[in-house]
Amino acid sequence: MTRLTRFACAAPTILMIVATTCHPAAAQTDAAANFPHKPIRVIVPFAAGGGNDIFARLVGAKLQEILGQSLIIENRPAAGGRVSAEFVASQPADGYTLFVGASGVMSIASAVFPKLNYHPTKSFIPLSMIANFPLIMTSQTTIAPKTVSELVSYAKANPGKSNYATTSPAFTIASELLKLKTGMPGVAIPLKSSAEMIFCVIQEHCLIAIADGPPAIPQIKDGKVRALAVTGSERSPELPDVPSMAEAGFPEVNTKLWAGFFAPAATPPAIAKKLEVSLQRAIRDPDVSAKLRAMAVNPGGTPSDAFRQMIDADIESYVHVVKAANLTFE
Repeated sequence: MTRLTRFACAAPTILMIVATTCHPAAAQTDAAANFPHKPIRVIVPFAAGGGNDIFARLVGAKLQEILGQSLIIENRPAAGGRVSAEFVASQPADGYTLFVGASGVMSIASAVFPKLNYHPTKSFIPLSMIANFPLIMTSQTTIAPKTVSELVSYAKANPGKSNYATTSPAFTIASELLKLKTGMPGVAIPLKSSAEMIFCVIQEHCLIAIADGPPAIPQIKDGKVRALAVTGSERSPELPDVPSMAEAGFPEVNTKLWAGFFAPAATPPAIAKKLEVSLQRAIRDPDVSAKLRAMAVNPGGTPSDAFRQMIDADIESYVHVVKAANLTFE
């Protein structure tokens, strides 16, 4: 009788512990089921018209169809995107403020700014990579050089005209690597977006811009800028007549960038998972993927864990590049 009594008294306690343990998971499931019930802000850390802005609007249009809720794209250019990254990292972690982070403001910034106030895989949940892509070295159409080697010789002969456009450490590193490997002179002209980088070349204020495909390719095809090479070892399917940097004789200039969606680190796992899966669907949509490829980028849709691992490896790699090139950034 004593044993039965003790068991009867203990049972309610056991049941209460089980109920309490299950409650957070049930609450998260309910929160995810009701998510989203209001518009989602997507912060783009660069001006409208640049590659990341184009990515955000293209994928965002499909994502809002999938989620059944509006996405509001908000451009907040400043300090190469770092101010916006800090802002999003500090926002409520409820899934209603997302960040379109590029490798320049995430992995490269982590490598070049030792006192950065955020970390791409500790302050954020990397939800999914949108795309990765080489960069395109563009130059003015009004000058004689039509190859990278000719452009380097021209710059050495005209150091006063040798400057390059940049909008973040990502583009700076690519340009400085070119200088490092060729002895080419060049002064950085800081701008707010990669679209402005291309227009700087068109307006003949900048000799070159090593830029991403989305703002560059339309201007290349319209004959407003000249494409000299694509970073890395392979040609771009969208620019089959443009050699790779390796083919041009400069294989070390091999910068490849990426862009992806991020959420603040404390975002509930169930909501983060819903966003991850929805983003994968949006990026892998045939129409979205085709439009991404048309911009000379490789569509992503990378799972969150794989994206996180890639970023951590990226940071380590760029730390070595920065040290080897003796680059410093303010």
